[in-house]
Amino acid sequence: MLPKMLSMLPAFLAYFAVAVALIAAFLLVYVNVTPYDEVALIRQGNSAAAISLSGAMLGFAMPVANVIAHSDTLGDLAAWGAIAGVIQILAYLVARFALPHLTEDIPAGKVAPATFLAALSLTIGLTNAACMTY
Repeated sequence: MLPKMLSMLPAFLAYFAVAVALIAAFLLVYVNVTPYDEVALIRQGNSAAAISLSGAMLGFAMPVANVIAHSDTLGDLAAWGAIAGVIQILAYLVARFALPHLTEDIPAGKVAPATFLAALSLTIGLTNAACMTY
């Protein structure tokens, strides 16, 4: 059992490293698409920023996790991860359209719009993950 696990360790580390890189890249893009600084707001104790960013991160991580479970190559993971990121960014832009004051509400700490944005991100992420089963 242990020798088999050790032989699989390089593949695990490779997939994990690519997944972490994808998550970091997604977060970097996401926080630069939003007109407010989620990290600074979270450091100040803004629950709305924490809720909305957490939803986006989880909504992105779900399809990435699903692709890890079903992909054959790291290239598949990277390509589908990029697609998942684009879809999450589009979900944020739809939320901004649906809630025109979202860009003021999150910095103001309004939890209701942040919760809606998080739920939308999770819903899109779950649907996205299901579509990436092949």
